[in-house]
Amino acid sequence: MAASLQLLHCKLARPFHSFSCPRSTPLRCSAAPPPSKSPRRYTITLLPGDGIGPEVISVAKDVLLLAGSLEGIKYDFREMLLGGAALDATGVPLPEETLSVAKQSDAVLLGAIGGYKWDINEKHLKPETGLLQIRQGLRVFANLRPATVFPQLVDASTLKREIAEGVDLMVVRELTGGIYFGKPRGFGTNENGEEIGYNTEIYAAHEIDRIAHVAFKIAQKRSGKLCSVDKANVLEASMFWRKRVLAIAQEYPDVELSHMYVDNASMQLIRNPKQFDTIVTNNIFGDILSDEASMITGSIGMLPSASLGDSGPGLFEPIHGSAPDIAGQDKANPFATVLSAAMLLRYGLGEDKAAGRIENAVLDTLNRGFRTADIYSAGTKLVGCKQLGEEILKSVESNVPAAAV
Repeated sequence: MAASLQLLHCKLARPFHSFSCPRSTPLRCSAAPPPSKSPRRYTITLLPGDGIGPEVISVAKDVLLLAGSLEGIKYDFREMLLGGAALDATGVPLPEETLSVAKQSDAVLLGAIGGYKWDINEKHLKPETGLLQIRQGLRVFANLRPATVFPQLVDASTLKREIAEGVDLMVVRELTGGIYFGKPRGFGTNENGEEIGYNTEIYAAHEIDRIAHVAFKIAQKRSGKLCSVDKANVLEASMFWRKRVLAIAQEYPDVELSHMYVDNASMQLIRNPKQFDTIVTNNIFGDILSDEASMITGSIGMLPSASLGDSGPGLFEPIHGSAPDIAGQDKANPFATVLSAAMLLRYGLGEDKAAGRIENAVLDTLNRGFRTADIYSAGTKLVGCKQLGEEILKSVESNVPAAAV
């Protein structure tokens, strides 16, 4: 039951090596399992959630099973409720049983949560509250979101080829602090009798220090460049953020640290994304910037993520939402969830060979021209979620060595 950030004391595998990424990035550092003739067995909690979540989780589960069987791994899957599905069944967005099962597992794989039908609910009865609660319950404070432009999809980006080609960056987002969790928060009335809503952006030193350490260590394993994004020209919380990041930087003289205001960073991500390697930022800025970075790659449907803590199971999920407009229509792109499953294997379980098999399969499927609608272009083959899953399985079984095009 471990997916911790023990970044200094492990031999790091090269993630997304099959995607021709030039840098090695430590997202998960469990030691590789010892050789064994008997299958390794892991307990995985599946949280399909809402909208397209069940569709993409179904594909990822099949891929995990096949890759596992070919690499001597067995799973005990526990499928639990979260988000809107949990609200409809139990009246709460995160049932106690779901959190308990998740805590006892080796890793957690999430699909997506949310939908229009729950938008009018009070805050404590919204699907998104369940997501915040499980992140907090699992104590996963470091959210790692790689954004890599696949050679096969460079023309799917809305940016010019010369801007998008070669982009390979990592957003390190603090996940359990800041304005999403800060208190006081709520609704009230001001001195003029007007209704108001308010939230609090607040960070303690230890919260900033621990995410800064994670980001600096990741930067060490990449190109040695780290950009801390804040709003220190206006916000006291950001001024304190910058102060703590500067203090932690003294421990990493080999990392080139820069600072950028969030409004400028959002512009620079579009203007010249290749200037960035590793970005560290707070909860709300990381939420926004990583979604923006996803579109550089061509589709939010291509980006996985890992959320890790000091100990206990990690939470792995695509960064896209539940897409209720296409739910149940076999239009969802499962690539991000499949890649999240690969991250689960590599950084949650230390199963590098199985992870590599899945990563190779994704690239091979792209090389063979299969696309869902969000990444379709002339000359490629338009397929639905289920068929794309079947094509990924074929590539998993054949284990074709990765080769960019």
